[in-house]
Amino acid sequence: MKLFAGLLVLAVGLFAAHWIVKLMERSRKFIRIEPTLRGFLENLARLLLYVTVVLTAAGVMGIPMTSFVTLLASAGVAVSLAMQGALGNFVGGVTMLLLKPFKAGDYVKIGDTEGTAKVVGVFYTELVTPDNRHISLPNSSLTSTAIVNYTREGTRRLDMVFGVSYRADMDEVFSVLMGVVRARGEVLSDPAPAVHLTECADSCLKFTVRLWCKTADYWDTYFYVMEEGKRALDRAGIEIPYPQLDVHIRDRA
Repeated sequence: MKLFAGLLVLAVGLFAAHWIVKLMERSRKFIRIEPTLRGFLENLARLLLYVTVVLTAAGVMGIPMTSFVTLLASAGVAVSLAMQGALGNFVGGVTMLLLKPFKAGDYVKIGDTEGTAKVVGVFYTELVTPDNRHISLPNSSLTSTAIVNYTREGTRRLDMVFGVSYRADMDEVFSVLMGVVRARGEVLSDPAPAVHLTECADSCLKFTVRLWCKTADYWDTYFYVMEEGKRALDRAGIEIPYPQLDVHIRDRA
């Protein structure tokens, strides 16, 4: 009868825990919490409820709690050694929530991986890449690598390089490229855009177009300036040369 009662408590408890988590998700106060923290709290609450249900069911079955806790403590030592990675992920998740290097919806680069942050879970952080791949990163790796947040400041700087022939008129190049930049409404006037000669390379003069735009407009502005810059230089008859190499042959005869 104790075994049956314990199994019944386990079944009902697991269902109740699931219902409580769902009820918490729908709570207005919970919905107002920042999405990254909300996902972590949801996973943590589910874990704690499940542990509570299991302990309660064990008590109903007649398992002495002292012995049970001692067994759990002993097993916990062994499990902690075997699950150092999981514990490291948990600590990493807590660290991310305390330091808040990014929040849900931010576009970030973590190591060699970049994408939009969805949630910091108990053990993993979820990113969605621009090509819609879902990537789960262990939280422990987040605390030991550089995190680049492209969204937090709201604006980004664009540096675009155009190479033109040494025969080109520099003033004309400045005028053509600035005309392309000024024609784009998403380009911010403060800080003001600029065009500079940044390198006298082997085969060309390299001009850098530097401008600022809102983060949301970054890629549209990038592609526009790159495409229209090439077209404008072509219309002006300004050559964009291929790499060139002059070979001098000496007659040793």
